[in-house]
Amino acid sequence: MLIDTHCHLDFPDFAPELAETIARAKARGVGRMITISTHLSRFGQVKAVAEAFPDVFCTVGTHPHHAHEEAEPTVEALVTLSQHPKCVGLGEAGLDYHYDHAPRDAAQRVFRIHVEAARETGLPLVIHTRDADDDCAAILKDEMGKGAFPALLHCFTSGRALAETAIQLGLYISFSGVVTFKNAQYLRDIARDAPLERILVETDAPFLAPTPHRGKRNEPAFVVDTARVLAEVKGISAAELAFATTENALRLFSKMPPLDAAA
Repeated sequence: MLIDTHCHLDFPDFAPELAETIARAKARGVGRMITISTHLSRFGQVKAVAEAFPDVFCTVGTHPHHAHEEAEPTVEALVTLSQHPKCVGLGEAGLDYHYDHAPRDAAQRVFRIHVEAARETGLPLVIHTRDADDDCAAILKDEMGKGAFPALLHCFTSGRALAETAIQLGLYISFSGVVTFKNAQYLRDIARDAPLERILVETDAPFLAPTPHRGKRNEPAFVVDTARVLAEVKGISAAELAFATTENALRLFSKMPPLDAAA
């Protein structure tokens, strides 16, 4: 079984066939999915998806693209909303200097607020970081010095130095369909060298469909194709990769209930 640790099932891309999308994932052995919040103001829609499907869970938070658009969250608000029984994490929050949609100081401030909520709740923070390796590493080191918190770098496409920093700090690294792209050998090299016990798999659906689905709308079923490439990179079987990443996901997202015998 695999767990898609990052998808966006509340997005309108899936509205016409949400149940069918989830059924296709389950048919390919994707037993659980975590649908990720991007707007705190739309958490109601995110949690509604999780409430509607037993094997879908969610997070709560504000994406760095929207750090300046949304009302700045408080730690108290994040903590309160995260108490929903299907909410298993915080975020996605972090830094995006590629698009720079939000002022960097606003994104950094909102990032740190999410870190504090993760520290207080013990729920993992899903971190979005793009073209911001140095500042992300600096914030992670600074915040970890104030007290440990669980976290992962989602859809990892950053450099080796940030990957090594994350591992040293006890974080997890999640790989998306990007790791299957022809021009992503550097990323496969990072995945090869990362400890197996710190790796997760995700789709980031509806974005970044892996090979052989590039150009299509991504969906949780396609995490199988990403996992296959990661298994090849690690030199292990697809079954071993699935077991390891599922165990890792359950360890990190520890609020999720254990798998039942049927799973």
